[in-house]
Amino acid sequence: MRTKITILGVGLIGGSLALCFKNKPGLHVVGYSPNPASTEKYIKRGVVDEATTSLFEAVQGADYIFVCSPVGMLDAMLSQLRELELKPGCIVSDVGSTKDSVARCARSLGWHDIHFIGGHPMAGSERSGVEAASTLLFENAFYVLTPDPGVDEDAYSRLVSLLRYTKAHIIRMNPDEHDEVVGAISHLPHLVAVALVNQVRRYNESNELHELLAAGGFRDITRIASSDPVIWRDILLNNRDVLLHLLQDWKAGTEQFIDLLKRRDGEGIKRQFEEAGEFRSRMPERRKGVIHSLYDLYMDVPDHPGIIGKIASELGNHLINLSNLQIIESREDVPGVLRLSFRHQSDADRANELLTSKGFTIYA
Repeated sequence: MRTKITILGVGLIGGSLALCFKNKPGLHVVGYSPNPASTEKYIKRGVVDEATTSLFEAVQGADYIFVCSPVGMLDAMLSQLRELELKPGCIVSDVGSTKDSVARCARSLGWHDIHFIGGHPMAGSERSGVEAASTLLFENAFYVLTPDPGVDEDAYSRLVSLLRYTKAHIIRMNPDEHDEVVGAISHLPHLVAVALVNQVRRYNESNELHELLAAGGFRDITRIASSDPVIWRDILLNNRDVLLHLLQDWKAGTEQFIDLLKRRDGEGIKRQFEEAGEFRSRMPERRKGVIHSLYDLYMDVPDHPGIIGKIASELGNHLINLSNLQIIESREDVPGVLRLSFRHQSDADRANELLTSKGFTIYA
């Protein structure tokens, strides 16, 4: 008997889940979208076994339902599911990056014989949509599950077994614990990056050298400030209480630096950098996290016709996957600086070795 897996929202995350399950023995993957053009795309790209614009058809008889809607739409989608007759024993999960609010919503719906287990696959991409879906997206990433204390342990084990197909590392946390941890390592950094970029933007109104000289390091450390505004509005509002507490702590940290500078306390400043460096050095370098990594190489390129195409061809001929490239500066008689971005450290390392052997100067 086939196990029916329904994906509500077959974008980057939902599509990658679908691809992990598709063509596995005994599994049948159904994708749902209210948009006929989207369901046609799912089938055409081979992401799902079946696609429908009917929510009723999508969830009827489903053993697993993954709600892959944006955080701001999760409560409404769960409420719609509550009005439908789901298969007894069905496991419903989501993929949102905040967990306490959706857990409270699921509890309030009073489901019987339906098991809701919140989920957050901590992997992403600078690309979006089903076109970016990949079976490799979750590999070696953390996939957090946030069951309520009274969860049916057999249902939880069944979900864990299914998610083994993603090749992710499954972590079990309480919903509120998840929001505190992810708030600190993802939500707060996004807020800080946006505030920092907007601070420099205001300075730039009176002195445009700020924008001109902000290339390179400043642009890299504030990359997450370019995240989708609507998605992040909903994430931050859903984790509002946690973030208010975190921002108070951040404010205390900045005030500490203000005090150190006022007192010209060089040893205190040095100690702050030492403690931060020591803690950061203990963090895993090559594991996928909630803020997706890009690995960049910089190189000087002469202003010669076809040089960019030659570099890209060299990488392609050696099956090195280039995520993005950008010419940072190129003027007549001045070598341009080319930034090459890769999704995996191994690709960056191979590109470095290859291009160095071809006589290019690389700056990692």
